[in-house]
Amino acid sequence: VQLQAFGGGLVQAGGSLRLSCAASGSTFHINNIGWYRQAADNQRELVAMDITTGNNVKYGDSAKGRFTISRDQNMVFLQISDLKPEDTAVYYCAADRPRNRSPSWSRESEYDYWGRGTQVTVSS
Repeated sequence: VQLQAFGGGLVQAGGSLRLSCAASGSTFHINNIGWYRQAADNQRELVAMDITTGNNVKYGDSAKGRFTISRDQNMVFLQISDLKPEDTAVYYCAADRPRNRSPSWSRESEYDYWGRGTQVTVSS
């Protein structure tokens, strides 16, 4: 499985951005898929995850309200509105394989596949 994230860039505060992630290869191995981000000198954190079971979504604590995740077959999208300088980070696409349990959504080690990331920079 390969994950390719794109759509990042330099945006002014208050603007919006739509990130995309394309999954290719053995995509039947993918169960849940979504986004993490990592700001400079910070740990990677969960942004949003599209959950296959129950057709649900999980948002990280810092992502509630302005972030919307959506999924269309082998693509997953992240719409970010009202961008703030603190949203500046590298955004990574992540996915896991099916397991007989629910994953710990905020734990990076739960995810089996990672993309290279796309940089989002928000200017004030």
